[in-house]
Amino acid sequence: MEQTTRIGIVTISDRASSGAYEDKSGPAIRAWLEQAITSPWQAEYRVIPDGFDSVRDTLLTLCDTEKLDLICTTGGTGPAPRDLTPEAMAAIIEKPLPGFGEQMRRISLNEVPTAILSRQEAGVRGQTLIVNLPGKPASIATCLGAVFPAIPFCLDLIGAARIETDPAFCAAFRPKGA
Repeated sequence: MEQTTRIGIVTISDRASSGAYEDKSGPAIRAWLEQAITSPWQAEYRVIPDGFDSVRDTLLTLCDTEKLDLICTTGGTGPAPRDLTPEAMAAIIEKPLPGFGEQMRRISLNEVPTAILSRQEAGVRGQTLIVNLPGKPASIATCLGAVFPAIPFCLDLIGAARIETDPAFCAAFRPKGA
């Protein structure tokens, strides 16, 4: 029987969490994943305020208690005072994966020069991969398209649930025999 992959989608926004702003970023992540993933999966969706404690505590719960396989966050990666997603993530991850952030900034620079202000990161805690995405839906699609081909194999390596993708939309890369 095929295992269901559990994926956290966490929108980090003071305005969206208070109801002052409709969250469009979380649904953009979900819509992209629905096109990309062909194996069974379920989303755990959260909208939380910006800030170190809220992000850290949510990530710890999703990794250690909920035991999710993958978490995609959106928001809180810029240089504004309340943008503390990378700092909160750094406090809880066991293995940083800087190539994800490098690739997301590289691909985003093709679209907008302010991509150099972005502080997206990725890392592993236990058997959970966490990827910080930007807050704009169009940028989310660009960044997921750039890094998702490596995510299924990363999940294999850390012992998380296996993800299969639609190669016409997003071809996952796995070494021969993996």
